[in-house]
Amino acid sequence: MNDYSTAFTLLFAALLVLGLLTKFYLASRQIRHVARHRDQVPAAFAATITLASHQKAAGYTIAKARLGLLEMAFSAAVLLGWTLLGGIDLLNRAIMNSALADYGSLWPQLALLAAFGLINGLLDLPFTLYSTFRLEERFGFNKMTFKLWLADLVKSTLLGVVVGLPIVALILWLMGSAGSLWWLWTWVVWMGFNLLALVLFPTVIAPLFNKFKPLDDEDLKERVTALMQRCGFAAKGLFVMDGSKRSAHANAYFTGFGASKRVVFYDTLLKQLNPGEVDAVLAHELGHFKHKHIIKRIVGMFAMSLAGFALLGWLSSQVWFYTGLGVQPNLAGANDALALLLFLMVVPLFTFFISPVMAQFSRRHEFEADAYAVSQTDGRDLQSALLKLYKDNASTLTPDPVFVKFYYSHPPASERLGRMTPSPESATP
Repeated sequence: MNDYSTAFTLLFAALLVLGLLTKFYLASRQIRHVARHRDQVPAAFAATITLASHQKAAGYTIAKARLGLLEMAFSAAVLLGWTLLGGIDLLNRAIMNSALADYGSLWPQLALLAAFGLINGLLDLPFTLYSTFRLEERFGFNKMTFKLWLADLVKSTLLGVVVGLPIVALILWLMGSAGSLWWLWTWVVWMGFNLLALVLFPTVIAPLFNKFKPLDDEDLKERVTALMQRCGFAAKGLFVMDGSKRSAHANAYFTGFGASKRVVFYDTLLKQLNPGEVDAVLAHELGHFKHKHIIKRIVGMFAMSLAGFALLGWLSSQVWFYTGLGVQPNLAGANDALALLLFLMVVPLFTFFISPVMAQFSRRHEFEADAYAVSQTDGRDLQSALLKLYKDNASTLTPDPVFVKFYYSHPPASERLGRMTPSPESATP
């Protein structure tokens, strides 16, 4: 190994350890903070949230955080195994020494990516099964049978093969055939695919996993339609999704892009909220569109992915990038799949410490959407809807402030509701 390779190895190892220690520190803070406040409902919620509900949320939060600690340790070990301990190198050599080793085709590279994805998926299965059938079951949220879970797994795997492999094959072909600016053409293809997926998701992909039926509550439909007209928003339709067959968690969302936009309500949400509260939740989502949050996020994704592809274009030609991560690049064949895999594994280590900035932007957007909802509907409806959702989803009312700043994409309940409640001074004539 040369000096660059050694330096990159040390940097990678340092970021892996520092990131893991930071995640453990944050998760430990969250566990301790929530446990310390589990026996008393915060004063602001004492009239609306029972102690039993508060303690259930605390227990759920702590259980998820503890499972997260195990997942983080395991993921770090797997990453180390794939890289510096030689996992990727061993897998690549096995494929290159097999019957697939036709250096003039994409098959060896596709086989490497497929084998990596399969092994990683198998390694993740125990955590997925435990989370679904033990943790979520324990707190009354899981409604999914093992048969349905298995059907979802088969469908998502087949979807990945049918849709994912051709896209990956095209990317690998561009990496090997489009010259020094391959990363630019690849970025164009990747962004085009993402935009197409936004258009096709509501009508082609989502119905593979859930049933969607038009909203048949005429009074609610009339209220929702009037709200959207008042806000200048047009949608392809209003639909109810059978979310209850998988989980007791509730939600509502917009999906699609351009003319394919549609409003989707979980059936669990409609059971929990009254019409005014549904209006307020929908107005919050409309606030994201009013403030162009969706467009801003797409533009941000475009910019970050362009920078990422440009960086990959440079790193893929640097021998130290491979050797510094415990991989010997192919001498007789292409290294594009290797470069792609290593890049996708390493980038999260470098971007982890900017996640608080991204979370801050997201929380700001949520405050803006809340303010818009309050301006278009009764703010009390939004308050009561949020309280019900926090309660029914067992979201803790007492998260650790540092953990919030690092991870939370949505503001905690106390901050959101605090901004909707006028202070005594503002109410004074």
